[in-house]
Amino acid sequence: MICLFVFQIEAAVAQEGSPPPEAPAGQTPPEIEPPADVPATEPQTGEGAKAESAPDAAAPAEAEQPAEKNYFKASKADGVNHRPQPPSYVQTFDKYGLPGTEDLTWLEFGLEHRTRFEYRDDDYRNALEDEHQFLLRTDVYIGIRDIFDPLRFGFEFQDSRQFQADFPENVGDVDQYDVLQGFGELYFKDALGPDRPLSFRVGRQAFDLANRRQVARNGFRNTTNAFDGFRLTLGQQKNDWQVDVVAVMPVERLLREPDRPDEERWLYGFVHTWRAWSDVATIETFYFVLDEDRKDRALLDREVHSIGTHVFGPIGKTGFDYDVDFNWQFGNDGDNTRRAYATHAELGYTFDHAWKPRLAVLCNYATGDQDATDHLAERFDPMFSDSTGYGYFNIQRLENLINPNLRLQLKPHEKIEFNGYYRAYWLARDEDRSNWGGRIDPTGRSGDCVGQTVDLVMKYKMCPKSELEIGYAHFFPGSFIGNTGPAEDSDFLFVAATVKF
Repeated sequence: MICLFVFQIEAAVAQEGSPPPEAPAGQTPPEIEPPADVPATEPQTGEGAKAESAPDAAAPAEAEQPAEKNYFKASKADGVNHRPQPPSYVQTFDKYGLPGTEDLTWLEFGLEHRTRFEYRDDDYRNALEDEHQFLLRTDVYIGIRDIFDPLRFGFEFQDSRQFQADFPENVGDVDQYDVLQGFGELYFKDALGPDRPLSFRVGRQAFDLANRRQVARNGFRNTTNAFDGFRLTLGQQKNDWQVDVVAVMPVERLLREPDRPDEERWLYGFVHTWRAWSDVATIETFYFVLDEDRKDRALLDREVHSIGTHVFGPIGKTGFDYDVDFNWQFGNDGDNTRRAYATHAELGYTFDHAWKPRLAVLCNYATGDQDATDHLAERFDPMFSDSTGYGYFNIQRLENLINPNLRLQLKPHEKIEFNGYYRAYWLARDEDRSNWGGRIDPTGRSGDCVGQTVDLVMKYKMCPKSELEIGYAHFFPGSFIGNTGPAEDSDFLFVAATVKF
């Protein structure tokens, strides 16, 4: 029924003669669509084509300027590519094909709804109880661009709910009536040269930075990170270089009340992206500072500095690709000196086959804390990252972790994508806690093998505006889990349907 409804809308759009949807200037749409900032090559017909092919044809009065080269190349690693801005479900209002809206190219609008059913058997987040629930998330976006340039506006509403749940409500699943974004923007399209914009945003925003391992707009989770403050962007995604600078307060999510900024926490960030060599390597260099100045003396004042680099790209035309990063943290946690780091390394190979199979081997590593009494804070802090890159159970975070993976990607049909993962988990420090059930053995005598998971995920694009996603994950507990409490195998099954209007 959903597909039929969307098909009827698209048929009406086609009859009105509307062109296919385009992404806003300077942004890269989702992978299933061609990049919006790559200029389309229109076949020339009629007199224009004849004039071009005739040797003695008169030259045009003014030669066309060559199109700006698109330097952007996406990483093939899991979970590091940025989500489009505005989100992928948004398009300008004239694309809806409604009568009288042909000139509304300056008005952006989008509506997306996702319903996901989850079943968890022996859930390690809930004392190994069984759980099932329905998670509903609705997003609405309204934006104004071009018509009042350089002044632009964006507003995004998100409503996240939980139904028929055995598990208690939490802000990872529930955030009702949330203003996810509400910002004003000064946008100067050619401030730094032809098609090299300068953007300055003020207000509430949700975004990805660097490799998304510290600052991310969540996708799988039912609620989304947001920040209040300032963001300056020099350049855009298709340019050979880009700089992002942020000074923001993390937004505290509340179940049923309006979300509010945490005024005792500030996040400062600087990210430089170099794409001039993207045929070989895209290089991101970043520096973040999380400053927590708590009025409650029961909470620690913290100042966490994170500095690192992220490099990825293809290895010639061999079919191989790589993605590596390193992140060093220093600063203080109260009276403790912070000293931690995390790294990721991935090597993939795409086979020359119609199904586009890609096999990748990768490993994540993040330090843990060896001794809680030595005045050293050695557990890596993933800040505001997206944790699904460490398993669909969405339990493990990038802390106290050794995490080798195998990943297989297949696309047997243009509408079907398949991802399979094998993941293993060890503690980087035996004396520090595990994310699985929060278990800890300060003596370090319970071992370091947390367990293994197998994740299987299939996406089916039912029609251009709707998608079905089905996933299953199984956890095999290791010796550490067995030595610190009940050690049951755990299962996670989900079915999600997403519709864009």
